[in-house]
Amino acid sequence: MPKPPQLTPEQRTAALAKAAEARRARAALKERLKMGAITLSELFERAADDDIVGKMKMLAVLESLPGVGKVKARRTMEEIEISETRRIRGVGKQQRESLLAAFPDQA
Repeated sequence: MPKPPQLTPEQRTAALAKAAEARRARAALKERLKMGAITLSELFERAADDDIVGKMKMLAVLESLPGVGKVKARRTMEEIEISETRRIRGVGKQQRESLLAAFPDQA
């Protein structure tokens, strides 16, 4: 297995800062979902253009919806046949429609 490239201390610091910013942005989006400030359909629209949104895990997004817990999120994904590791950008059109139908208040 090949080793990752060696980074200079400056490159490593920049990469860590970029990763931390991405985590903060994802956490803020999940919080906005919990508060109802953004809907699931709006998140799907943003996923095409925004790498931070597109790389969010679908399971984490569903768990962030108001009234949806870990069990309901996992069951819904299992019923729609979406892998637990699938990211938003990787969810197909029919799967998106099924998710929006499963959570009509988030459409």
